[in-house]
Amino acid sequence: MKKLIFFLLLLLAGFNLMAQQDGGTYRAQLPEITMDSTSSLHIISPEPIRYVDISSHAVAGDLPEENVLRLKWVPDSTGNLSSGADNLGVVTVIGQTFIAQYQLLSAAATPGSKLAASYDILPQHIRPLHLPVEISTPQLRSHALSLLARRNPSAIRTAKQYGISAELNHVYTLGDLILLDITYHNSTNLGYDIDELRFKIEDKKITKATNVQSVEIRPIWQLYPIGSFKRSYRNIYVLKKATFPASKILSVELSEKQISGRTIILKIKYRDILEADNF
Repeated sequence: MKKLIFFLLLLLAGFNLMAQQDGGTYRAQLPEITMDSTSSLHIISPEPIRYVDISSHAVAGDLPEENVLRLKWVPDSTGNLSSGADNLGVVTVIGQTFIAQYQLLSAAATPGSKLAASYDILPQHIRPLHLPVEISTPQLRSHALSLLARRNPSAIRTAKQYGISAELNHVYTLGDLILLDITYHNSTNLGYDIDELRFKIEDKKITKATNVQSVEIRPIWQLYPIGSFKRSYRNIYVLKKATFPASKILSVELSEKQISGRTIILKIKYRDILEADNF
């Protein structure tokens, strides 16, 4: 009798272990989002969206912004919906560090005032992903804002031309990333409309007899978008780690939209990057 009881306990423990190892996420467990056919639904992600899957052809989606998913019923599909709530499938959203899934429901008979126009992806709705991401956008933003909050010492590098001055305030490294804190000042009465900002590795000294070798580097992220400024403009730029010899410099070229077309170049030495602080 004792052997039988022991065997039953072992069998029960085995079933419990199998149940605990079930890694499935079932549709009945997914949070629900109800849509109607009269307006779009916007799903807002806390970080840029990398991938979206919509399991039903009844719903179309696009990304008007990097962290916003817009969903709408396909017009031909709405005629087949009955009154009440119908299953429109599952939408899967993958960000830089998470995956979130929702069950989409149609509600032809639900008053529009009771339906959400936008839906935030909440922490309790996400599962972490171990993707090869050096650092997420929210983390970059946090570090960039912390740089802006710090007291400015004397500028590391400066440049001045046409009444526009450029200052390199800080250089920080974060893993394989380089963060540049740059401020521009306008001492003229003419506002500055930024055309573009270019980062290039160039020869330190250029003569007519030499061939100029220039390699452009594009920032992978910046805190604020390019715009215009009347008196001052400060921004944080993030570059991938790059190495270059002492005979080269990192050139930061700010150019203005025509007709004025004022251009100023800030030259950063490799030593400035080697001596950078880190987070």
